Amino acid sequence: MPGNRNLIMLSTALACFVIMAWFCISIRGESSYEIRPRITVPAYRTDAARAIDAYERVMERFMNLADKNLADVDKEVKGIAQTLHSVDRKLSELSGRMARIEKALGIEQPKKPIKKTLDTEKQARNTKSLSESGG
Repeated sequence: MPGNRNLIMLSTALACFVIMAWFCISIRGESSYEIRPRITVPAYRTDAARAIDAYERVMERFMNLADKNLADVDKEVKGIAQTLHSVDRKLSELSGRMARIEKALGIEQPKKPIKKTLDTEKQARNTKSLSESGG
């Protein structure tokens, strides 16, 4: 019996050793993790690159503002053109009416251009005002 007892003790010790070895191997296998950090570092930008980007933003704003202003000017010019066409049409109608009235009354067109007559009257008034002021 003492021989059997040693054999049982030895087999129990061997079983415990095998179990402990199995746990040690499984723990060691799980402890080997691979860590891959995903940290990104932004690219270093020079002062010149930042200045170029700022200039591009300023120019983009300027172009947008210029486009907006040109669109507003275009609207205003179209409105002015419509007004001028309306005035031209009314002046044409008035000229036709005046021609018919002059023809009905028998009034002849002046041979001298009216502008020269008006310029002459203006010069006469200026000469008269200068002579009256004493100069």
